[in-house]
Amino acid sequence: MSIHKKGWKEDPSNYGPASLTLVPGKVMEQIILSAFTQHTQDNQRIRLSQHGYKTDRSCLTNLIYFCDQMTCLVDEGKTVNVVYLNSSKIFDTISHGIVLEKLAACGLDRCTLHLVKNWLDV
Repeated sequence: MSIHKKGWKEDPSNYGPASLTLVPGKVMEQIILSAFTQHTQDNQRIRLSQHGYKTDRSCLTNLIYFCDQMTCLVDEGKTVNVVYLNSSKIFDTISHGIVLEKLAACGLDRCTLHLVKNWLDV
């Protein structure tokens, strides 16, 4: 869904995204993300090459790193093959019980696990 922001209504670039997520859901996502990020950083559960769930990295830093690596390989005359995977619907297709078991095995506390369970069940 998009909302008209400015200019001519016929121009698609004058529209912006509209969030359909309720405020309590957004707050819950931020609480879970914060707890998960803190836990993974404190317990060094994420490799240095990981860009998601890290406070000092993002999709943009990941893209910059990727482009730099691919450019270096091409400059060296090497062949580069890339496979793109879309995991945006991953939580719609996997068992929420398995996700919770894996998070518990990583040492997430009961309170955070309860929040994640409620978030997954929404």
